[in-house]
Amino acid sequence: MAYDAATEFTRFEPHLLSPNIGAELLGADLTNPDDTLIKEVRAALLKYQVVFFRDQHELTRAQHLDFARAFGDLEIHPATPKNQPDPEVLRIAHGPNSRGIENNWHSDVTWREEPSLGSILRAIELPEIGGDTLFSNMVLAYEDLDEGLQNRLCEMTAVHDIARVFAKRLNKDASKLHERFPPKEHPVIRTHPETGKRLIYVNVAFTDYIKGMDRDESDQLLKYLYHRAWLPEYQCRFRWAPGSLAFWDNRACQHYAASDYFPNVRIMERVTIAGDKPYFDAST
Repeated sequence: MAYDAATEFTRFEPHLLSPNIGAELLGADLTNPDDTLIKEVRAALLKYQVVFFRDQHELTRAQHLDFARAFGDLEIHPATPKNQPDPEVLRIAHGPNSRGIENNWHSDVTWREEPSLGSILRAIELPEIGGDTLFSNMVLAYEDLDEGLQNRLCEMTAVHDIARVFAKRLNKDASKLHERFPPKEHPVIRTHPETGKRLIYVNVAFTDYIKGMDRDESDQLLKYLYHRAWLPEYQCRFRWAPGSLAFWDNRACQHYAASDYFPNVRIMERVTIAGDKPYFDAST
């Protein structure tokens, strides 16, 4: 579907969370979406990078899956239990025996050959306070760089490795994980396949090093790029409530789940839409 920046929103009213990223789509009903709603949500996703829905109390797991499927094929994450009846649903649960560990800036599954288009996260059980999720605009993070650095970065490739996070989390040796998910190479600056915009595409969770660069120099440059996501000017912060969902464009932004609610319970369900292979288009 071609990106149309002029799409009019008739099924909801966008309410900005910050000047540069994020909008609540007020009035949207996800229980029985039609083609018009799907088209408008996709346009809003491309415009705001992450969109939020409130008061979806009647939404079932099956409807959550159906809504996500309207945007593409669904992924199955390796952390999903094998005997789960709906393998496309990744349940993220923390409480007194499990402190939240998603508290770093990252793009999801960049260790895949074709990382995800985006994810739709639904609140199941929430702490009374805390557990917010933050999002950061990586297009703006690129555009604010010095032009000379932009040009250098556009010629670079980085290696992404699942074992950086999931070797410990899944209790598996890196070599075993690499048999199924070998490290993948992606451009340091990717072109968004629908908007045509350039953005920083490295993240502290899964990016290992920049090819052809001394390791220390690579680490220093990556650290600088990682910290671009930390700037509040590029961010929005979403405070969850019962019936809330977030849908983020994994190709355009990074996110961070605040782990400030321990030992209280926070349970979320995530459904992820498959994406395509990142590329850099020098003509854009």
